[in-house]
Amino acid sequence: MPDPAAPGACVLSDELFRLLRDTILKLCGIHFKDTNKFLLERRIQQRLKALQFSSFEQYYYYITYDPRATQEMDQLYDVITTNETYFFREQRQLQAFIEEIVPEVLAQKPKLRVWSAGCSTGEEPYTLAMLLDESGAFDRGGIDIYASDISQEAVQKARKGVYREHSFRTTPERYRARYFEEAGPGLWRVKDAVRQKVSFGRLNLLDTNRIYLLGTLDVILCRNVIIYFDDDAKRRTIEMFYDRLGPGGYLLLGHSESLISFATRFKLHHFRNDMVYRK
Repeated sequence: MPDPAAPGACVLSDELFRLLRDTILKLCGIHFKDTNKFLLERRIQQRLKALQFSSFEQYYYYITYDPRATQEMDQLYDVITTNETYFFREQRQLQAFIEEIVPEVLAQKPKLRVWSAGCSTGEEPYTLAMLLDESGAFDRGGIDIYASDISQEAVQKARKGVYREHSFRTTPERYRARYFEEAGPGLWRVKDAVRQKVSFGRLNLLDTNRIYLLGTLDVILCRNVIIYFDDDAKRRTIEMFYDRLGPGGYLLLGHSESLISFATRFKLHHFRNDMVYRK
């Protein structure tokens, strides 16, 4: 291993960029293009500082050969993932969910099982819980809401349920008044009655064995997540979603995402409010 104190040691070379990028891609599917080299360099520098390393090569050896590599990857996921989200995002799709999908499912079976895959800091699953509560769906049948993210830090924030003003950019005021309480200057906490309706966990979307523990689902929301994956990871994730959904189950992607370039068994389904994918 080279001397970490050598001049210029903290510059990310093209070779090390490719090695680190390929390691991240293999473990979680997130792909950094050549044009994103500076972004990856800037984010990994946070881990170099925390570990008191002086070179990216030292860090690469650490995550490749050190016995503590698994724990370090958990920390790395926290700094490389993008957690930009907010309540009531993509409202037409949410309307299709609450006005069309939920009544259809509960008319056919006694329980609705929903998974928010890549939930970030929790705004999406809490939005679902609020919509379901306001619609009276919890009184019409059993409802399970699961939410997961690869970032341990994001999941911890989601469980706490405390948010700043930027998370409410499209939130109708009646929801804030009904489902939140003030938690300090500029802070709002999701009320316990809503938080208890969502089960959070840390989950890698490429970890098929653990995902199977979720069982069969009726609706999967994975919005603005697979845009960060390479094509192989996208295919694997979409096939996993198909396998986890029951017959007629729905997959809701972000509006900037599409399966048009993939050979998939999903069919595009047209609702009054929006279009989603159906098994």
